[in-house]
Parts: sequence; C-alpha cells; structure tokens
Amino acid sequence: MIRKSEDIGALERAIGHRFEDRKLLAEALTHSSIIDSESNERLEFLGDRVLGLVIAHTLISRYPNENEGMLAPRLNDLVRRETLASVAETLNLGAHMKMARSESQSGGRRKQGMLADAMEAVVAAVFLDAGLQAARDVILDAWQPHLDTQDTAPIDAKTALQEWAQGRGLPLPAYETLNREGPDHNPRFRVSVSLSTGERAEGIDSSKRAAQQVAASELLSMLDTTT
Repeated sequence: MIRKSEDIGALERAIGHRFEDRKLLAEALTHSSIIDSESNERLEFLGDRVLGLVIAHTLISRYPNENEGMLAPRLNDLVRRETLASVAETLNLGAHMKMARSESQSGGRRKQGMLADAMEAVVAAVFLDAGLQAARDVILDAWQPHLDTQDTAPIDAKTALQEWAQGRGLPLPAYETLNREGPDHNPRFRVSVSLSTGERAEGIDSSKRAAQQVAASELLSMLDTTT
C-alpha cells in the first residue's frame, strides 16, 4: 500500500509518469476487497481498451506486411494476463497495492489476476491523468522487452492446443460456454475446453473468444506438466 510521498515518487519513477492527480494512482492500486474505497475495477475496464489500442497501433506500424491473422496472436500474446502480470511484477505494483488483509495473507500481491488487473488500471490512470500520448509512452516503455521478443508471430493458445491434439491423432478440442455474468458493458464469460482423453480446463474473460484462449492456455499448461 502507498503510505509515504517517497513511496509514491519511487512508484511513479518505475512507471515513468508523474501524476498530477495522485488519487488516480491510488484508485488504480485499490482492490475490490477494500469495501470503503473506490476499487480499480472501472479503471481496469478502461485500461484494457487503452492498452489494446496502443499495442494494436504499434503492431500495425511495426509489421506493415502482416495481415490480421498474423497480427492477432501477437496482440493476444502482449495483452494476455501473464504478460500484464509480468510487467506489473517488473514495476513492483504488488508491493503498493491496497487490499484486505485476508487477500494479502493469501498471496494476493503475487496473484497473476490481481497484478494484471492493477496493471490495466494503472494504464487507465495515466491516460486519465495526462492523455493518450502519456499512456502510450508508459506502455511502450514497459512492454518493450516483450515487443522485442516477437521476432516471429506467436501461435495463439487455441491453435497450439489444436496442433497438440492433431499431432497425437486426437479429435479437435471441444469448447463449451458454461455461463455469462456481469453487465452488458463488462461481461465475463466462463468457457471450458476438453480433450477426448479427458483433460479439461476453464477460462474466464470479457468475450467468448478471449475466454476460449484462456482455457486453451490453461489446458496447455497442464499438458506441459504431465506429458
């Protein structure tokens, strides 16, 4: 949790932006388990869109000869939960997050989902504080190591899982939408994916397609540890 001005200054230097309105930064780092404060959920919603726009524009400029089918897995790789959490860890966001004691004691400051949400919220906070160019500067600086590793287009998780199954003579993975929750402006879809051999995983995200990618990624992780 941010308590001292020097702590705020250190975090601002890590992010690469000095806030005119530091309340935005505080909100971006406040988890919903704190019931008497504005949580970072609204900022997370906005930050997801700002991040997607900046990364998509960067990829269009960086790879002018690639079509949508080649750019999409690049985008998915750069905005997925694991990448967001990795960036958040580099900036040490977990140490500054405000959350209920129970969440902290259960390892909340190291949980991928919470770190990813906070990272998106920080992006939105910078955008609201100083505009799109400032947000773009922060994103490109923080994401540069990940951008530099994309010499070849990454294979998206669904494609990788399909290739894994086909390589072993198995039927294609089966996807099922289990439920939909949340308001229309911020839905959450829960999707499962299963193999004919019985392995199964679930994923949750803001669209069916994205939830399928999360589920496929989870199942691939399981297969990597068992095969």
